[in-house]
Amino acid sequence: MRHTPIVLALLGALTLAGCSSSGEPAAESASPAGPASANAATFAVITHGAPGDAFWDVVKNGAEAAGKQYGATVTYQGDGDPGRQSQLIDQAVSEKVDGIVISLANPDALKEAVGKAVAAKIPVVTINSGADSSKALGAITHVGQSEDVAGRGAGEQLKAAGVTKLLCVIHEAGNIGLDQRCKGAEQGLGGTVERLQVDVSNLADVTSKVTAKLQSDKQVNGVLALNPAIAVAARDAIKDSGSQARLATFDLSADVVSAIKDGDVLFAVDQQQYLQGWLPITFLHLYKANLNTVGGGLPVNTGPGFVTKETADQVAKLAEAGTR
Repeated sequence: MRHTPIVLALLGALTLAGCSSSGEPAAESASPAGPASANAATFAVITHGAPGDAFWDVVKNGAEAAGKQYGATVTYQGDGDPGRQSQLIDQAVSEKVDGIVISLANPDALKEAVGKAVAAKIPVVTINSGADSSKALGAITHVGQSEDVAGRGAGEQLKAAGVTKLLCVIHEAGNIGLDQRCKGAEQGLGGTVERLQVDVSNLADVTSKVTAKLQSDKQVNGVLALNPAIAVAARDAIKDSGSQARLATFDLSADVVSAIKDGDVLFAVDQQQYLQGWLPITFLHLYKANLNTVGGGLPVNTGPGFVTKETADQVAKLAEAGTR
């Protein structure tokens, strides 16, 4: 498996000013990362995140903050249906935006729409899922984490906590990244990993299904959620079922950080989704201003990191503020 360098590209607005030989102030010149010109850019962010999903709210926050930093207009839309996501991409192409950020959870379903954007000479940055397909579809770079590596790390930590049979809860059908997480967890655990399909839009049903599984199979002594809202539902299920299963999750929210501090969640795999909003807008801004590309053909990794009880206090306020 290839190892991808993490590229740090959070560039602030810089202006250069000096004095002429006569002592008069010299004219200001802006760097490529500096304030936008009168012809401000418009960037569209189109994800597979459902409205109200706390994870994607943080991505949106990052993208909008970067847009404000660079004087660009940033629009954000999310739809979990790949057909509808494709339509949103087509709409952005017809509006002749200056760049598009796309989460690539279903690469095959989005291939045609992404191809239209590339054919129209609109730079595309993919985020979150689909790193292996990003370059082939014509994106200038991908921002996210290696899902199988992150899953393997989660499995290793669960194994160290004594888990031997793991329930991996998948909340979006067809999302290749979620399947990669479960496969990685199976490798890291070296034990049995069973998948449970649920619907992230019905958390009460998630709690019910996880409860039923834990009650019917007492050998399950670990649960891995792949989303912070699912983690909270799984926490409630573990309590309702009387199970002693250890719980871990992917991604952060204020509720997840609190659960880690309380000892109800062992750890969260943190892919720093704020950067998955901020960095693509930064990269598109630099591409428009100076034809810069980042990553050298390799993805730009934002994770994985692990938030545990020992480190939860450090990120709690940040999570509450919507940046972690």
